[in-house]
Amino acid sequence: MEKASISIHFVQSALRPVQERGLDTLKLLDEAGIASVLLRSPQARVSAINYSALWLAVGRILDDEIFGQDSRRMKVGSFAMMCRALIHCKTLRSALLCMLQFFNLLLDDYHSSLVSEGRFSRIVIQERTEDKPPRMFGHETLLMMQHGVACWLVGRRIPILAAGFAYPEPIYSAEYRSMYSTQLRFNDLVTSLTFDQTYLDLPVIQNERTVKEFLRVAPANIVLKYKNSSSFSAKIRRRLRTTARTEWTDFDTFATGLNMTRSTLRRRLEEEGQSFQAIKDQLRCDMAIEYLCHSSKSVMEIAAELGFAEPSAFHRAFKKWTGASPGEYRQRMHTTNES
Repeated sequence: MEKASISIHFVQSALRPVQERGLDTLKLLDEAGIASVLLRSPQARVSAINYSALWLAVGRILDDEIFGQDSRRMKVGSFAMMCRALIHCKTLRSALLCMLQFFNLLLDDYHSSLVSEGRFSRIVIQERTEDKPPRMFGHETLLMMQHGVACWLVGRRIPILAAGFAYPEPIYSAEYRSMYSTQLRFNDLVTSLTFDQTYLDLPVIQNERTVKEFLRVAPANIVLKYKNSSSFSAKIRRRLRTTARTEWTDFDTFATGLNMTRSTLRRRLEEEGQSFQAIKDQLRCDMAIEYLCHSSKSVMEIAAELGFAEPSAFHRAFKKWTGASPGEYRQRMHTTNES
């Protein structure tokens, strides 16, 4: 699986129910390969693989795959059982209805539904405990699972046109733009993901063989977004990664290099919910963090390595990705590691 990173805020959220029960969080972090000092750096990020390991470790110690976010436990093994049932559905529509019903049977405090209106459909999550503050991590975890499984079932990323959340905007909301959509709403009545209804008619393409591989890798393959290593966008990402950033071409030239028209390339990427610019930005962000944390290259050298014409352009882009300038990010990480 390719390297991808996720905000430390999700690590902190996953550990909170463990801390509340007085259990050993340091052992879990060590198992997952996550340095505990990172918890003190709000700009820190961890790999999707490390976060996946933590997700599994927290689930095991709590025997709860919803991490204490519901008054009833979702016992370990529930997710795997659900996936094995869903592969027998014929279309995404029937699979989604089955999946949401599964969650409604297991959980007491959340109700999930599929709502279709005109050209669009929405996965809707409503928390039933109105007298308490919304449990953001519960909403986030359900969305990660439901959207990730839906994409896996049809073998492609389902583009989210808009996302609404039944809670105030968190300080790490920039993460949501890459996880879900650039069209975000907060303080909505319900949490929801809106997508084109035509995806509901896609056939479920997974089977007994592929579900075993999916579960072997899960949840790393759904934590950040659905990753299909054989997808077109994944191939483009690998091709870019092996090419010097100073040699990255524009969209038209890249399409020509693939022996494709620009319209064909754009259509192929749209089918996977991606764009050429988004792929480049995601890759640059992950590589920038790698360089800042694990190399002695100067910020100017990193900017040039990543193909930015001016260091100032790299500063602006990095701050948009992480909320901190490259220098601030490196200083915070080095200070954290030395403490």
